[in-house]
Amino acid sequence: MTALQVILTGLVLLLCLAAFSCVIRTGKAWVRLYYGLSAIISTGLLIGAVPALLFSSGHPQTMILPVGLSWVGTHFRLDALSAFFLIVVNLGGMMTSLYGIGYGVHAAQPRRILPFFAAFLCAMNLVVIADDAFTFLLSWEFMSLTSWMLVMSNHRDPETQKAGLTYFTMAAFGTLMLLFAFGILAGADGGYSFEAIRGHSLPAWGGAIILALALLGAGSKAGLFPLHIWLPLAHPAAPSHVSALMSGVMTKVAIYGFIRIVFDLVGNRIGWWGPVPILIIGAATALIGVLYALMQHDLKRLLAYHTVENIGIIFIGLGLALAFHINGLEAGAAVAMTAALLHIFNHSLFKSLLFLGSGSVLHATGERDIDHLGGLIHRMPYTAFFFLIGSVAISALPPFNGFVSEWLTFQAILASPELPQALLKFLVPAVGAVLALSAALAATCFVKAFGVTFLGRARTAQAGTARETDRFSLTAMAILAILCLLIGILPTVAVDGIGPAVHQLVSAGLPPQGDSHSALSLIPFSSEKSSYNGLIILGFLLLAGSMTAWFIHHFASRVIRRGPAWDCGTPPESAASQYTSGSFSQPIRRIFGGTVFHAREKVDMPAPGETRAAHFSVKMSDPAWAFIFTPLNNLLEKTTERLNFLQFLTIRRYLSLMFATLIILLIMVVVWR
Repeated sequence: MTALQVILTGLVLLLCLAAFSCVIRTGKAWVRLYYGLSAIISTGLLIGAVPALLFSSGHPQTMILPVGLSWVGTHFRLDALSAFFLIVVNLGGMMTSLYGIGYGVHAAQPRRILPFFAAFLCAMNLVVIADDAFTFLLSWEFMSLTSWMLVMSNHRDPETQKAGLTYFTMAAFGTLMLLFAFGILAGADGGYSFEAIRGHSLPAWGGAIILALALLGAGSKAGLFPLHIWLPLAHPAAPSHVSALMSGVMTKVAIYGFIRIVFDLVGNRIGWWGPVPILIIGAATALIGVLYALMQHDLKRLLAYHTVENIGIIFIGLGLALAFHINGLEAGAAVAMTAALLHIFNHSLFKSLLFLGSGSVLHATGERDIDHLGGLIHRMPYTAFFFLIGSVAISALPPFNGFVSEWLTFQAILASPELPQALLKFLVPAVGAVLALSAALAATCFVKAFGVTFLGRARTAQAGTARETDRFSLTAMAILAILCLLIGILPTVAVDGIGPAVHQLVSAGLPPQGDSHSALSLIPFSSEKSSYNGLIILGFLLLAGSMTAWFIHHFASRVIRRGPAWDCGTPPESAASQYTSGSFSQPIRRIFGGTVFHAREKVDMPAPGETRAAHFSVKMSDPAWAFIFTPLNNLLEKTTERLNFLQFLTIRRYLSLMFATLIILLIMVVVWR
């Protein structure tokens, strides 16, 4: 049995598991068994994908089933790129399923989650192995609908209803854009298999239109600015292990769709200008995402906006890879694409870890507002430790994995003077400056997130009585934390592993890292330019910390003096004296408030002699809502009011309207040919 057959068998098992959960009586034992089986199947799919990535040798496995469109069939393909994303999908599925064994039994309505969880995993796998436009779009819609059902699991909540409507609208828009893109790729002959599309010639304007449609279609699902509006709504509404899947995995499947279209199906039919919109949108997405994450006090919404930031970082890498590849600079293209794919994998790890940690906090306290938490490090020490590892990793600090992929991205940026176009020579360093600012702000944001949530005193009774989560949830978080560290200190293993996928996309790759002078050193171009050795950095950090502790222990004064700590004039047991999320981010809000956040501050200060309390409030709006979607919604409402008369036409006028529409469509077909 081939690897592709193994994967298809696993997907059938996931569908059977989803169907069986619709009819069986729900209980805690069944919930645990369900997630256990889901974890086992995902593990099998992961094991099947690893050899396909490492030993593909440029020979993909294909299969055609006699279903679907009669003249096309259903095509499946397993190559290095799809194998890499299968690993991302099923590693995430395995960890969230393991987490669900303990977390899932606490769901109020498990029947609204279980049937769609396994189906969601199946849908994401189908998107990755689809090899024709019909199968791809059908799997894409299947993924959208199952994830929408999971978002709507708590359907009676008004916030969930708003999140579901927004997500459904954006998902439908994205599918429509991809439908147009595949229509142009297939051409008038209707060759919808990917093999036929690769050999189909495009008109002169085709590359630009397809790139725009791919950015709109895949970008809306991935969370590119300004199409990101559904993420901060849907992720908090979904159950936490589903949020981890959507943020850590589903957004990567969307990026897979973009990569498959732009780097594979379109190929070299995009001009030198192609990377420009990708780089600009990627930089804007990274900066807007991290700035809005800094303003959040809802822990899951904060993590959702950080997903937006990291999607921007990934697209910066993809834009650089396309720029180098178009200009024939193979070394730069290999470094940039390696950085993008590695950050895809890294983000799936630490973002899943952080969402699972936030789920444990939510279950223990019933709170997502970090201003209602505090002091959890004393009551949930293991969760706090794993969340800290995820925070350090997402902040791109060594020796964890987030640093490696962002460091590689900067190495590609530093090679930009080799690009021949003046616009790219100017744009890429500017994008690098935005990336550096985003990395610094990300570290600031997670100092706030971890500090306010886990340190200090408990701000509410719920935080004061919290208890550590179950062992299954801790095991899932521990595995993700270990992987974050291992990839950070042994990056050459990961870089060599994704090498076949990089070579498939840009026809080049990094030299085998194990052949360098040090098998543990990551060398993007040459050892004379730069290298990274995570093990040395880890050793230095441990040695410096140990020496500091030893020095303080042996040479500090042993005189003990006890006295009350200075408390700024507040009672010593008052939790109100601590920093809140709002006070922590106030300087950033003051700097960017008028431009980025559209912030409006309102102060209600009582007059002298009045005993009522003062009141301070801040209102902020996402610029995508303020400047794009709200005006667009108003325009649509006015347009529909103007066109409302169409529903009152006579039969004769309806037939005339249909005839005129048909004539216009026939003219368009003739012009197209």
